[in-house]
Amino acid sequence: MAVLGSLLKNRIITGFAIGALVFACILLGGKFLLALLLIFIIIASKEYADILKNKGFLPFFKVILIVSVSMILVSASGYDNLIPLVLLLGAISSFLAVLFRGRQPYIANVATTILGFLIAWMPCHVFLIRQMGSEVSLFGITFKQGLYFLILIFFVILLTDIGAYFFGIRFGKHKLSPVISPKKTVEGALAGGICAVITGLIIGKLIGISVYHSFVLSLIVTVMAQLGDLSESLIKRDAGVKDSGHSLPGHGGFLDRADSYLFSVPLAYYYIKYFIITGLTFPMLTDLVRKIIYVIIS
Repeated sequence: MAVLGSLLKNRIITGFAIGALVFACILLGGKFLLALLLIFIIIASKEYADILKNKGFLPFFKVILIVSVSMILVSASGYDNLIPLVLLLGAISSFLAVLFRGRQPYIANVATTILGFLIAWMPCHVFLIRQMGSEVSLFGITFKQGLYFLILIFFVILLTDIGAYFFGIRFGKHKLSPVISPKKTVEGALAGGICAVITGLIIGKLIGISVYHSFVLSLIVTVMAQLGDLSESLIKRDAGVKDSGHSLPGHGGFLDRADSYLFSVPLAYYYIKYFIITGLTFPMLTDLVRKIIYVIIS
């Protein structure tokens, strides 16, 4: 019991420190957010490569790192339209690395290298969200509307983790995924989702987002946060490791702590861009899908 209490204490202290640092960098933006993402990308990429080595794969860490850092830099500088080119060059480099420095298993090494920088591509959307919308002024400070969206996403993910963890410990009885993540429960997942949506509705009201968009955006973020967590666990379990690293007491590695952002932030970005800012509606989307199907079958 004492050991469990100590682990919980370390988890809370580390989680609070990380959360405060991330939130401060989100507020400050610019070079602070850039530094945070670069540190995360460098360490998380190394953790990813080490995890895959336990499975017998040999992804090319240098390729992953160069491509990942390049995507962060072009996103931060406002040239996110270059990301497809960076991804293309990264894919080509992955094949060339195996071709000229071939190490078995060839196909797996190419695939895991590409997967490595695809995982790193997802956090780039933090910058893209931070730079979204028109400029607003508050207390003499000018910033983009995207800061509001990023704050909402941050707290929705935070309450997802907190709700799922504590309600899961107290009331969890049914395993969410017994093989992949045996400690997570259905009750915890539902509680985390409810806490997250309520939080999103409150923050959405404060920042002027409609109840409908606040609800849908919060639901997308909390569901994708939990699926991102499970997906990262899938990689670890298949490779036979418990944590991605040991840098963060009570949390494991950097990749463990950020897995909730991997799917949620990119999907949140596209929902905000097309449905909140551009004004796309689901009937319009349905009509677009209908037209695409018509073109295919005609």
